[in-house]
Amino acid sequence: MKRKIVHINTELCNGCGACIPKCAEGALQIINGKAQLIKDTYCDGLGACLGQCPQNAITITERDANAFDEKEVQTHLKTNNPQTPPTPIANPHQTPQWPLKLDLVPPKAAFFEGANLLLAADCAPVALKSFHNIMTGKRVIIGCPKFNDARAYATKLTDIIAQNNIASITVVHMEVPCCTGLKWAVNKALKDTGKQIPLKEFEVKIGGDITEL
Repeated sequence: MKRKIVHINTELCNGCGACIPKCAEGALQIINGKAQLIKDTYCDGLGACLGQCPQNAITITERDANAFDEKEVQTHLKTNNPQTPPTPIANPHQTPQWPLKLDLVPPKAAFFEGANLLLAADCAPVALKSFHNIMTGKRVIIGCPKFNDARAYATKLTDIIAQNNIASITVVHMEVPCCTGLKWAVNKALKDTGKQIPLKEFEVKIGGDITEL
């Protein structure tokens, strides 16, 4: 039979997974890095997933397809535990970025334009289990002022801030004194550029807790 059904453009899909939780029938899965309709009978063609795709890779098309089968869907959902839907592999508004080290990133880069910048201590992603919650929607730079020159960091940050339109800056450092050099470098860069950019500072405790300063 010819009916309306979801179509995914694999050329546009980046595998972010934002569409997965919105498909109540569990018809979509990330396979080999792309969203796929796993079975025609699971898709009702209503398109609840359409507005979730940041790449506009999902559309409704009309083609020959087996009819939507609600009973089959219920069996599928029970088998695959719908209470724990697949987790998106990336933030839909966050495209890949490389490099990450402060001494390696270019002063001028497309991924810095309009970015919410997160400057984090090297240790923070390991010490803080909720680090991914903080980095969501941000461009991440990591560094260690104990083993690198904080003055060189300040110079590099000055170039980045001067050459790009940075929307905000978040600094995440460990509670050890040497790590506060990251905040010092940011403050100096802001002073040297004369830009007024919203700034937040977080301190990660040795035990893994985090506090906003």
